[in-house]
Amino acid sequence: MRVLVVGDVVGRPGRSAVRSLLPRIVEEHEIHFIIVNAENAAGGSGITEPTARELFEAGAHVLTTGNHVWGQREAFGFVDREERLLRPANFPDGAPGRGAGVYQVRGERVGVVNVQGRTFMQALEDPFRTAEELVGRLREECRIIFVDMHAEATSEKMALARFLDGKVTCVFGTHTHVPTADECILPGGTAYITDVGMTGPVDSIIGMQPKAIIERFLTGLPVRFEVARGKAALHGILVDADERTGAATAIERIRLTQD
Repeated sequence: MRVLVVGDVVGRPGRSAVRSLLPRIVEEHEIHFIIVNAENAAGGSGITEPTARELFEAGAHVLTTGNHVWGQREAFGFVDREERLLRPANFPDGAPGRGAGVYQVRGERVGVVNVQGRTFMQALEDPFRTAEELVGRLREECRIIFVDMHAEATSEKMALARFLDGKVTCVFGTHTHVPTADECILPGGTAYITDVGMTGPVDSIIGMQPKAIIERFLTGLPVRFEVARGKAALHGILVDADERTGAATAIERIRLTQD
């Protein structure tokens, strides 16, 4: 089975890139299952039902998120209703939604887990123990399991991948919006990359208009960030999974830019 993971979608340009580029990727690479991180899909922060529907219609099978999942108030009810939309599983009890799911594709079941790191980020429950517990449950239902580790620190992402090596198909990092060149298959058969990257405007600073970001660094004062305009690029990874064992057999970075 070949799985495509699409990096953090940022605003309207990111959604446009998904709509225009995803069909081409699916056709050229014979994709069977698509995971999209969509925590910034609505206006650059959060997600709404219409923006989620847009990504589902473009081909996404499941959407993962991160620390910006609550950026749009209307998401609170939607994340409870929509089983294909995940939020970090290590939010405290009582938070809306779910952090893991099992999805059917080509007669196979694919498990997806979403957790958030704690280093330089909001203090949540332990992502390691949370992921371990959820993966243990999912392995009773499926062999192919993907984990979105939404985190700031490279070491924390790497540590989770090593911790879960041999138990899941892939651990991929999101959050920084900058793709890393360290894709690999760990000794136990788990594919890994520190960060998938961003799907959003090319002429930007991690998806936002550069002027405001630069002003923030120069003055230290709060400024309003707005999603940049113009053509967008899609960053992601392709992972081949052995349907018999659940182990990854290949991982490849991809980058496509709109014409």
